[in-house]
Amino acid sequence: MRDICFSILIFLSGFLLPTGSMAQSGVSIGYFDVDATPPIGSPVAYAPARSIQDPLSARGIVISTGDETVVLCAVDWIGIANRSQDVFREKLASAAGTIPQNVSVHALHQHDGVRCDFTTAAILDEYGLSEKHFDTAFLHTTINNVALAVKEARMNMKPITHVGFGQAKVEKVASNRRILGADGKVEIIRWSKMTDPDAIAAPEGTIDPYLKSVSFWNGKTPVVALTYYATHPQSYYGDGDVTCEFVGIARNQQENDLGFPHIHFTGAAGNIAAGKYNDGSREMRPILASRIKMGMNKAWEKTKKYKINRDDVKWKTTNIALPLADYMVEAELAKRVSGELEDPELPRLSAAKHLAWWQRTTKGHRVTISALKIGDVQLLNLPGEIFVEYQLAAQKFQPKQHICTAAYEEYGPGYIGTKIAYSQGGYETSKRASRVSPESEKVLLNAIEKVLK
Repeated sequence: MRDICFSILIFLSGFLLPTGSMAQSGVSIGYFDVDATPPIGSPVAYAPARSIQDPLSARGIVISTGDETVVLCAVDWIGIANRSQDVFREKLASAAGTIPQNVSVHALHQHDGVRCDFTTAAILDEYGLSEKHFDTAFLHTTINNVALAVKEARMNMKPITHVGFGQAKVEKVASNRRILGADGKVEIIRWSKMTDPDAIAAPEGTIDPYLKSVSFWNGKTPVVALTYYATHPQSYYGDGDVTCEFVGIARNQQENDLGFPHIHFTGAAGNIAAGKYNDGSREMRPILASRIKMGMNKAWEKTKKYKINRDDVKWKTTNIALPLADYMVEAELAKRVSGELEDPELPRLSAAKHLAWWQRTTKGHRVTISALKIGDVQLLNLPGEIFVEYQLAAQKFQPKQHICTAAYEEYGPGYIGTKIAYSQGGYETSKRASRVSPESEKVLLNAIEKVLK
């Protein structure tokens, strides 16, 4: 069992150490790591789990300045959406002694991972379809276990005196999924695994090639590291062989090699995958993992440390409403969910997820955009399967700072393209994949710029 492992084992608080490093910096951190592996037979993204290739985890940090406490969590699941996000954030906030607005929960988006969406599950319950896609008992148990681990991490905090940052290019992993033709429309969709020679020969396209590493230190001792890289993390998938995939494998190897906790976040990878470099063969998973691991090593080697204190740590959020796509019509979606109307563009599960997001949005739900600033490092948190252009835009908003983007937070809106992408065609901006309109770009860019200021 790894339900609560790697939790920081030393209890330190400011009033107990008036002259120590905690008193000097005012910043403390705790780490948690919980098993999030589904049982055999439990539904994962495309099939029931038939084997466990690698265990899944939910891991993160609790960081506090005394005045404010923030929780960042990364889970080896395909997505955490709608009411599930609420439950996760509420329980982790309660465990950490903070508010849900100060909690950010992300999926890494492994395609042989678990779907977590209590709102969609409730809609499908009406038709006896929920258990095919969701193991809600397992989901609730895991969330409760994470909350217990957060509570223990909060009680076992370590003082932090420095933050470290390094970055390095990852070679031959990421490539843009959308290959445009001469007419400016999507001509080839380059999926996570490809054997089409034209897709393989096409240029990488727009990506963010850098893997970024952020580390927290107590004097000369590293306490925990976070890494960020933008790509769909799939090598091969779909048969129910549960795995944390090549990003999780690299993360675990790095943690073992360096000897302290490591958390990885998937960046803005809605239109990014390994298809140019991955043919879907079994041999490619460890090769892709080794390339990510090499990027982690290089970023770690390039790390520079900066002294911090509590005044350097700031948490900023803003809540936004993402405009709905014009095909998000309740009555039409309900017909597809019930089976009254068959639509090859919108299968029942997709229609149910659309209806869930319609309900959330029309009832006033807002999406949280947030950033944790630690000196010149900013950890930006974004929703859905958002395009890499948003990550690149964020870096341009603050070019003198180190912006690290984690996406796949609120999974409810599905893919979030750029405005122009909705006129170019392709899967990501199709009726099946995206639940928001092209006008979402302006709303999101304004929100990103606001939290990074």
